[in-house]
Amino acid sequence: MKIYFDGNKKVVADYKGFKILTDQPLRAGGDGIAPAPFDLFLASLGTCAGIYVKSFCDQRDIPTDKISLTQETIHNPDTMLISDITITIHLPADFPAKYKDAVINAANLCAVKRHLHNPPKMAVKAEIAEQVTQ
Repeated sequence: MKIYFDGNKKVVADYKGFKILTDQPLRAGGDGIAPAPFDLFLASLGTCAGIYVKSFCDQRDIPTDKISLTQETIHNPDTMLISDITITIHLPADFPAKYKDAVINAANLCAVKRHLHNPPKMAVKAEIAEQVTQ
């Protein structure tokens, strides 16, 4: 993944042939034309749970056109961090009741969530390019 700057507060990631654009909201000095990096992090949690729900249903020929998920966050005012995240899977009335707990278990298999429970070691380093003298 290559990360670079694209004017004002825009930061772009080139990853697997995709350009993932981020920006800061207007109130933070950005242009507000793309999600902020933290917004993408939160969206990755919800969409990851969503693909696990979708795969679970697809494997059982359960239609997903009436299934949706919502994600809510609670911020801790002392730490200024999110303290709780709740993902709710909204199932239609005709969803097979015998699969209710199983679809929750499927969503809990989300790789993003599992990485939060067992976070990787992270390091940040800097390298200064060598000057070429002639």
